[in-house]
Amino acid sequence: MTMPVSRPRRVGLIGAGFIAGIHAEALRRVPGTELSAVVDPAPGRAEALARRWGIPRCFASVDELLADGGVDAAHVLVPPPLHRPVAEPLLRAGIDVLLEKPMAESATDCAALQDAARAGGAALHVNQNAAHHPAHRRLADAVAAGTLGRLRHVSCLFSMPLAQYSARQFGHWMFREPRNLLLEQAVHPLSQIEDLVGPVGDVAALSPPPVRTANDRPLPTVWSASLAGERATAQLHFAVAESFPVWTVTALCEDGAIVADIAANRVTRAAPTRWMEAIDLWASGWSQALQAARDSQRGLLDYALSTLRLRPRGDPFFLGMAASVAAFHRALDTGGAGLDGAAARRLVALCERMAAAAPVPAPTLTPAPAPAVLSNRAADALVIGGTGFIGRHVVSALCREGRRVTVMARRVDNLPAELAHPAVAVLQGDVQDEAAVRRAVADVPVVVNLAHGGGAETWPALERAIVGGARTVAAACLDAGTERLVHVSSIAALALGNRHDTVTGAAPPDPRADRRDGYTRAKAEAERLLAEWHRTRGLPVVVLRPGVVVGRDGVPFHSGIGFYYREQHCLGWNRGSNPLPLVLVEDVADAVMRATTADGVPGKAYNLVGDVRLTAREYTAALAARQGRPLRFHPRALPLLYAEEVGKWLVKIAAGRRDAPFPEWGDLASRGMVARFDTADAKADLGWRPVAARDLFVDRAFPPVPVAAHAG
Repeated sequence: MTMPVSRPRRVGLIGAGFIAGIHAEALRRVPGTELSAVVDPAPGRAEALARRWGIPRCFASVDELLADGGVDAAHVLVPPPLHRPVAEPLLRAGIDVLLEKPMAESATDCAALQDAARAGGAALHVNQNAAHHPAHRRLADAVAAGTLGRLRHVSCLFSMPLAQYSARQFGHWMFREPRNLLLEQAVHPLSQIEDLVGPVGDVAALSPPPVRTANDRPLPTVWSASLAGERATAQLHFAVAESFPVWTVTALCEDGAIVADIAANRVTRAAPTRWMEAIDLWASGWSQALQAARDSQRGLLDYALSTLRLRPRGDPFFLGMAASVAAFHRALDTGGAGLDGAAARRLVALCERMAAAAPVPAPTLTPAPAPAVLSNRAADALVIGGTGFIGRHVVSALCREGRRVTVMARRVDNLPAELAHPAVAVLQGDVQDEAAVRRAVADVPVVVNLAHGGGAETWPALERAIVGGARTVAAACLDAGTERLVHVSSIAALALGNRHDTVTGAAPPDPRADRRDGYTRAKAEAERLLAEWHRTRGLPVVVLRPGVVVGRDGVPFHSGIGFYYREQHCLGWNRGSNPLPLVLVEDVADAVMRATTADGVPGKAYNLVGDVRLTAREYTAALAARQGRPLRFHPRALPLLYAEEVGKWLVKIAAGRRDAPFPEWGDLASRGMVARFDTADAKADLGWRPVAARDLFVDRAFPPVPVAAHAG
């Protein structure tokens, strides 16, 4: 789009999720641009982003933005299925568009976007930030300079963890079919390969047998591909859901090799010297070691200076994002040459061709039944958050008792196998959406609220999700005359730092929860709200507080055991010698099911802690034995841990974080969960009988093989 030079380019952000903040920060570094608008159908999310970055206008839709006419370019940051429907009208209106990767869900949709850009005379580009990663750029610049001769071959090893897989978030778009996983993840290394070897023509790919997800569906997670580019050949090994991160790009040239370690942000070069072989090997070895040491030292220094705000943000991910955003706007400044989406379309086509090598078809999605199931008391129970780890076990437990269940969930695609039961219906809805909650609660005698924080991290977001969600559900239950509300909280709401305390269900939430982490505070405030409404308004609520919930299809690297920087290393909250409040997920589900009908329990709270209580050391040893992995528990003394937290606080204060709360001793002590639990009340009132045999508990608690092992 041509615009007057007298004013900056007005940029709109379409989508106000996490990545929008990164784009806003990156745009602050691009001269000649200004953040003009944000578009998101969730008003609270759009307004929060606008306040944070001083964006003057918020809109609920692209149509509203176009009617206003106040932007020259747009960064489209919505989920991939929305890329075409959101970007197409912008392009046809002549708005230059930067799309987050992938360009679209298919090469056909990519072509439609290119047609729209041509029709509107607009530029179209995709944010391939991996091609702008600092380590990759150093490698690419060295190859282009020809200091090691002509490029002959590129080898890329991409073997990385996947947070959504570890968290069992199989409703995510990327898990719907193999192509989506490649579009979400493989475009990163593929963009780096194309940057080096030029447009790829031929590709041959293989994929070994898939893994089995928690909902027992096949999921390919590994591909090996041979690619032929215009300038050189390439090989890609792509694997996700791995435990140890490796991401390297090796450029083999006529007179040497260059290796970019993307995960570690290091670059090393190997080239022959003028010395005899023995000395050459010694010299080249020392040279590569010094190069790696220099980059590692620089990375540590950059981190320290950025943390202390003595230097602008400089982590490799952000630098890659900022460089990609800046490149888009520089190209617009010079007429937008090359911004036609052709390169991004080729990457989508490559992913489609690689997906065809997967040995399984796309998973069959569980359809969501029509909401008519809610009328005339057709459902015996509503489970809010029934697609999660605990939720799907609760649904199964209710179905085994002959109950008809309606599940309300934010995502209704790629549902767990348990929800395919003929007695289960699924509704799409968010616990923060009052109208959706009221529709779901109407005419259902029993409501189970399993909604959690939804990934929220800040206190305002946690308060809206946990406290606000509990309030919305409770109000709907009161208005609908619900017979029983089972609110599933957490023992995190309790003070558990005194080893002399014996905790029962009657224990109140931590009175000092406002000085602890946001999750604990939100859980405690939600419980206090529900208890008050029981006393003053007769809310028929029973509160259940599960302990550290484990199970074969759960995440074994639980924060209740310790802090995990990496799966292989668990940093303890203390010495790791006290029994932990562990509980099997099926035992939690059994208690929830019993609480829906037990007499005399409204107004009470119960802690769900099993009878097998391993220490953190024992837990780690048992998990290591079951998975055959070298897992280690690292004990830490509480005073030293507290001193470390105070040190972190001082760094934050020095960096200008005046809002950083001073570390609370009781919060750290509670994380170690040294208090003892007495669950006699739950056993007596609910008839609850958790597993008591240690061998049976261990067998059910831990997966017997590594999470990403491949099924035959």
